[in-house]
Amino acid sequence: MSKLILLHASHHLTPIHTRAFTAVVGASLSTPLLHSHCRPLFSHSPPPLSLRRRRLSLRAFDDDSSSATKPDESTENGAVSAPEAKIDAENVKATTDKEYPSGEFKFQEASLWKSFVVKLRMLFAYPWERVKKGSVLTMTLRGQITDQLKSRFSRGLSLPQICENFVKAAYDPRIAGVYLQIESLNCGWGKVEEIRRHILDFQKSGKFVVAYAPACSEKEYYLASACQEIYAPPSAYFSLFGLSVQASFVRGVLEKIGVEPQVERIGKYKSAGDQLARTTMSEENCEMLTVLLDNIYGNWLDIISSTRGKKREDIEKFVNEGVYQVEKLKEEGWITNIQYDDEVTSMLKERLGVQKEKKLPMVDYRKYSKVRKWTLGLSGGKDKIAIIRASGSISRVRGSFSLPGSSIVGEQFIEKIRTIRESKRYKAAIIRIDSPGGDALASDLMWREIKLLAASKPVIASMSDVAASGGYYMAMAADAIVAENLTLTGSIGVVTGKFNLGKLYEKIGFNKEIISRGKFAEVLAAEQRPFKPEEAELFAKSAQNSYKQFRDKAASSRSMTVDKMEEVAQGRVWAGKDAASRGLVDAIGGLSRAVAIAKLKAKIPQDTEVTLVELARPSPSLPELLSGVGSTLVGVEQTMKTLLQDLTFSDGVQARMDGILFQRLEGASNANPIFNLIRDYLGSL
Repeated sequence: MSKLILLHASHHLTPIHTRAFTAVVGASLSTPLLHSHCRPLFSHSPPPLSLRRRRLSLRAFDDDSSSATKPDESTENGAVSAPEAKIDAENVKATTDKEYPSGEFKFQEASLWKSFVVKLRMLFAYPWERVKKGSVLTMTLRGQITDQLKSRFSRGLSLPQICENFVKAAYDPRIAGVYLQIESLNCGWGKVEEIRRHILDFQKSGKFVVAYAPACSEKEYYLASACQEIYAPPSAYFSLFGLSVQASFVRGVLEKIGVEPQVERIGKYKSAGDQLARTTMSEENCEMLTVLLDNIYGNWLDIISSTRGKKREDIEKFVNEGVYQVEKLKEEGWITNIQYDDEVTSMLKERLGVQKEKKLPMVDYRKYSKVRKWTLGLSGGKDKIAIIRASGSISRVRGSFSLPGSSIVGEQFIEKIRTIRESKRYKAAIIRIDSPGGDALASDLMWREIKLLAASKPVIASMSDVAASGGYYMAMAADAIVAENLTLTGSIGVVTGKFNLGKLYEKIGFNKEIISRGKFAEVLAAEQRPFKPEEAELFAKSAQNSYKQFRDKAASSRSMTVDKMEEVAQGRVWAGKDAASRGLVDAIGGLSRAVAIAKLKAKIPQDTEVTLVELARPSPSLPELLSGVGSTLVGVEQTMKTLLQDLTFSDGVQARMDGILFQRLEGASNANPIFNLIRDYLGSL
């Protein structure tokens, strides 16, 4: 079932909104959603994917907004009726994606001297860096994949370490190939695209990549298709049936218990809060999600048809047949062969010339992650580029019930930005963003610090699964924005609101009386009644003001007029490639392309090696988790009060993406805080 999850973003943007709420829904459903006013979200006729990309030339953000066209009366009042969001190419300073370096991986054979140095370093390597020659690197890609670094005590998969392992293995003379076990993934398409790119790059070394897929849906097969061979057991679960998205609405439930949500959303596509305020999906949200789904499904069909050497129509026909038999998959060329894991291992032993009675030398992901790049001669050059990772929902300060590394804390992020700005060590910086947004005030404060940093050295934003609302707010202060084809991008809009609990209080016999001074003193304190007309007007104007600030800064930073930005804003979420064609993104690619662009901006030759310095703190270690649990046990009552508040209200206007997460399209990485706590705690044991 869909889960209604209320997320907390601490501290308010204005004195007015001291207890606003937002909702995020994680969907893990398997059937398409249908409404009488909305065509099925499972579409078999996606729009053309070969859209001509054009983007705006970048310029430094100017605090003087006089150059931007002011919105008209209707826009200021929130009654915006923008046309279908298309940018007139003639009015755009067109600079194509191709003008930026690609950052494509180029494998270079090591010289005799470098090979000698590497072998010498291996002789004196730490015990945990020792790997037997002819070993196979094994990685099990399953479950959650975080964009953050992992500490020594943390389990689970880390995208930076997965990608680094592929690069190290390509140059490691001890590694003969990679054996990937791919199972159900809980991450977005941006991370999947990044991993797939590294699989293809690894093969440039001439080494093999073999995939074993016991449980496989579209996302898992998308990864496996990049491998040279795909194997599956005869009992494998294959469900290549297509993609869907669903939304749940609890307005009817709230009405039955006497709770009235009063939500203020700015932007007709801004659907955060719809789960509370509506009983059905809006036409605008249906339109937006349909386009996103068409993009993702169409991209999947194109990539798989290209990889399998089949026509796109044939791939779609195969999917619509509902094939689940592994034998049929082999007959149609979707997999290489039907074999159990031990049979694949025996095949690899034979291929590598290992005797039958001996074990195949293997090194797993966890152990190989400890092998230093220095040992393999991959330590980089003297020029340094800083990387700051920003993952999770955004808050201004760390909450009493939050864990290190589980979200973006504005204060901590700003401290890192200032460190880079004040240091002469770094030639450029990359902000790696994987966030649906959160506290609008925190987003704006971080935007300001990134803008100040960009005034002193190049700053590139690299976007992973999602950079929407507050996540995009951060990105737009950079000199250039890089996104994956399917990165969820934009959602330039805000949402805020409160609950009217009057009928619920009446049902349970509860009463609340307030004595106040000041016309608007009770605007949010009085949850036992609805807004008065003048309170509702003030509430709406305050939210509209926050939206205008967001939109106008986006327009200026992207060299657009406000009117043009309004056409692509209004809370709408775009796939990365559509965002690029509309001027919200500069280049399509992953972290490697962001590095190449950073080198270009910093006037570092593309063939010069640089050292990437990660400033992000690893995910919480076991001692930190135990310390956090201990502190909560000391004040159980206060902790529970905080948790209950987190689950019902959050402070301030929210710049947060709409809450619908796609089945097999994106994992619920920004879930209930208590689920995050349990997950992080168990993952560290």
